[in-house]
Amino acid sequence: DTFLGGEDFDNRVIDFLADEFKKDQGIDLRGDKLALQRLKEAAEKAKIELSSSKETEINLPFITADASGPKHLVVKLSRAKLESLVDDLVQRTLGPCRSAIKDAGVSTSEIDEVILVGGMTRMPKVIETVKEFFGKDPARNVNPDEVVAIGAAVQGAVLKGDVKDVLLLDVTPLSLGIETLGGVFTRLIDRNTTIPTKKSQTFSTAEDNQNAVTIK
Repeated sequence: DTFLGGEDFDNRVIDFLADEFKKDQGIDLRGDKLALQRLKEAAEKAKIELSSSKETEINLPFITADASGPKHLVVKLSRAKLESLVDDLVQRTLGPCRSAIKDAGVSTSEIDEVILVGGMTRMPKVIETVKEFFGKDPARNVNPDEVVAIGAAVQGAVLKGDVKDVLLLDVTPLSLGIETLGGVFTRLIDRNTTIPTKKSQTFSTAEDNQNAVTIK
């Protein structure tokens, strides 16, 4: 899911902290850019800490002020609470997995290794969900922050000729096509097609004596 990342998880924690502060102090920190930035930094820090501990405390003194004086934010956040806040985001990660398995025509039992990519995959709930879905522990011998760089290095070595026993095939992740009459998407190249590739198809104009077309 290219539209899902660590910031989405951070935002859930930010909203939780802002809601807790509003209930306690009656002030919505979302309207204060400086306070919001501090919340963002604290949310990311808390999220990381909860990958190795069961509970953490977010302590932000002088987060804002009103007529009565400065206000401080002190909130305890447990791993269980974090997991409940982001459960739907974790479940979203399984959609692309199901699609990939279906496209490949295999079952989860036929997959030898599951490699985690990205810092968010260090979250115990993500690891647990992946294990439940695939029926096996994900590989721990590859750093999730470095795996993309490692892949790029391997591909570079293949292109340069330093590595000769590896064949890398690139594919288009999305179907490609053009817009035709009525705003209809006409697919020309299916997703997961090995690239480079080409496809030709003849289209006719929509009106008689039409002298130009717009291709989208």
